[in-house]
Amino acid sequence: MTAAADRPSNAPVRPPFAGWLGTTNDVTKTFLAAGRIPGLINMAGGLPAPETYPAEALAAIARRVIAEHPQDSLGYGPIEGLPELRDALAARLGGPDFRLGRDNILVTTSGMQGLDLLGKVLVDEGALIAAQAPTYLGALDAWRPRRPRYRALRVDQPDFDAVAGLTGARFGYAVPNFSNPTGRLVPMPVRRRLVEAALATGTWLVEDNPYGGLQFDGAALPRLIDIAAREAAVVAPGAAPSAAPSSAYDGPVIYMGTLSKEIAPGLRIGWMVAAPEMIAALTMAKQGSDLCTSGVTQRIALAAIEDGLVERLQPDLTALYRARRDALCAALAEHLGAWFTFEVPVGGMFVWVVARDPRIDTDRLLNAALDAGVCIAPSSVFDASGDDRSAFRINFTLNPPERLEEGVRRLAGAVRRLTDAS
Repeated sequence: MTAAADRPSNAPVRPPFAGWLGTTNDVTKTFLAAGRIPGLINMAGGLPAPETYPAEALAAIARRVIAEHPQDSLGYGPIEGLPELRDALAARLGGPDFRLGRDNILVTTSGMQGLDLLGKVLVDEGALIAAQAPTYLGALDAWRPRRPRYRALRVDQPDFDAVAGLTGARFGYAVPNFSNPTGRLVPMPVRRRLVEAALATGTWLVEDNPYGGLQFDGAALPRLIDIAAREAAVVAPGAAPSAAPSSAYDGPVIYMGTLSKEIAPGLRIGWMVAAPEMIAALTMAKQGSDLCTSGVTQRIALAAIEDGLVERLQPDLTALYRARRDALCAALAEHLGAWFTFEVPVGGMFVWVVARDPRIDTDRLLNAALDAGVCIAPSSVFDASGDDRSAFRINFTLNPPERLEEGVRRLAGAVRRLTDAS
């Protein structure tokens, strides 16, 4: 980044911007700015369908909570979050093998703030992060100012060694449910290996679960935090079997969630569940970040949870997204099957599309796609090194089926022109 070109030549030199700003990816800037292009079909972002937002219900809740709780809604609140919301989240997120209390819950201003806070409390410059690869772009951006090193956790490889992967890292990071960007569901044996490795090495294990409620097919798998609580109950020396847990959760898994995908992203409400010592550290970091999350959105979130809004919305939401997933996958098979392979995800928001021909560079494909009026997210932005150019992420939740098919048609034209020119 440079100073403005129109400053007088004799003006004093201003201090430079922080060095990490020069490490951002130009491809990221390109596809984030692409939404301003008229007529563009945006299939790059992880965006919900706006027509699913329960605007009338949220408006009614907002009017009610401001009238009934003006101080909580409009004033400053506790850094950790409103006590009533923390209690509701503890009750909602706890499991049969563990109990959650207020000390286990931090309310965050979106899931992204949670990622930023993790970097602040665990990562010094040059520290090692073990991250499921490919890795969520938002996580890489959140930790970029800390200038960490990365070790790729290739959880889909048959020889994946979780202990080796976590040893020496400040924390491990995984999106087990419909991973961003691949859309894959991490299988149960791998989940167990990750948790066992966290327990064996003492490494914190971050479970980011924004998409867990968007399951279209099959039964939900246990969360990493459920497995950790169960494993801790089994291995605790001298522990007697009990019908109910007697103490609050104190395990190695840091669980993250949000209302962005199941209600609306504009609420900017997320949460972190962790051992009390970790919540205390994250709270100190949050104090210097935003002091407290918006009181009105916390009150809205609390009322929405208590009123069962998420559960009422979920059937229609998953039916809509299932149909859009099917439409996208059918279009990919018809128009791009000769050049790319993909797996049909059982939930989430994304399909991961991998080039059959290693000569296809998906950074170059992004530019060709933009010329054709469609935007995708190339694999390089999900690689900490920026080197992987063999795949792309494509979203199916934002656009209706006919627009998804048109987007894939445009993309096929871009692939054809790119391969003919090479």
